[in-house]
Amino acid sequence: MPHSSPRPESFIPYTAPAALEDLRTRLRATRWPDEPADAGWEFGTGLGYLRELVAYWADEFDWPAQEAALARLPHFRVPLGGLGIHFVHARAVAPRGPVLPLLLSHGWPDSFWRYSKIIPMLTDPGAHGADPADAFDVVVPDMPGYGYSDRPTGPPLDSIAVAGLWAELMSVLGYERFGASGGDVGSHVSRYLALDHPDRIVAVHRTDAGLPLYFGDPADLAPEERAWMAEVAAWGGTEGAYAAMHRTKPQTAAAALNDSPAGLAAWIVEKLRSWSDCGGDIERSFTKDEILTNVTLYWLTETIGSSMRMYRANSEIPPAQLARRVEVPSGFSLFKGDVVRPPRAWLERTANVAYVTEPARGGHFAAFEEPESYAEELRAFFRPYRSGLPGAD
Repeated sequence: MPHSSPRPESFIPYTAPAALEDLRTRLRATRWPDEPADAGWEFGTGLGYLRELVAYWADEFDWPAQEAALARLPHFRVPLGGLGIHFVHARAVAPRGPVLPLLLSHGWPDSFWRYSKIIPMLTDPGAHGADPADAFDVVVPDMPGYGYSDRPTGPPLDSIAVAGLWAELMSVLGYERFGASGGDVGSHVSRYLALDHPDRIVAVHRTDAGLPLYFGDPADLAPEERAWMAEVAAWGGTEGAYAAMHRTKPQTAAAALNDSPAGLAAWIVEKLRSWSDCGGDIERSFTKDEILTNVTLYWLTETIGSSMRMYRANSEIPPAQLARRVEVPSGFSLFKGDVVRPPRAWLERTANVAYVTEPARGGHFAAFEEPESYAEELRAFFRPYRSGLPGAD
């Protein structure tokens, strides 16, 4: 019998009232830790801000309203690789010219939420002050173990495996050639899409190049590369404890974070603050409603443990895979407020660089922090790669 392609089915996010009541009960029963006097955020998430956020979460945050807003995006689920994969698939509105399919891969600690603001800007640029000819069909999947996608019950999937799933997803949707973009873990996935499926990726855009892994002679590196690697090592010593836990003993942290919503918020909020371009004031980049929408998605889907396990899987990728150079045309938007931004020399070493910019505002979550700027970066980078697509002259 011929093999039938999996069929996406429409999906509407919904939370039972009992789950929200359980969440509020847990929040109100939080047993708070102490902290050193005048600690602020020096030792991790500031206790004063966390208390304020948890009180808002318990008594004022309107999850049904936030869920309804997210549900206005076109959601689907499809079986791939033995897992139910959730994705948003938004088609271009009234396009003028060839429409480029664009796959956006999120990172941690987030989900499709990272790109929720920019999807309308990419599908309907004319309605947002941009050229209608720059319209995209946008696909934003939740990685396995994140958001509304299934949690793997066996070994966690690494970025290479997820890239293979995304190539399959785009085939299911009828897109043979497409653009790929991502940041954080999504940058790794986009990289492997370009490495393993170069005939299908017209170009790849990333907001970072990942942490540096170099297996050659350090003397062959440019001075700015060596300086950057030293900077990254110093950053890892002060900011990298979360990643060490994720790579080595994720289940230890998961037992606490999956049981305590206040603990989950502390784990995620500290990263939203330290990695965003907020100058130490997290609500310059995210409102309480935005923060809690992201955290509540993790809580209700119980995906904090499964999301962390992907770090463990990625830590076991062989060096030969890590050392490969991307030959697909590559663009990088290195937002000023992001962490450990690589020098041009490193980008040239690891990829076929066609585009590099340094937007003045925005951090690690730039698609959410500065959506207009991020959307324009994508339009500008992918504009030359629309030729050869259906509808092109």
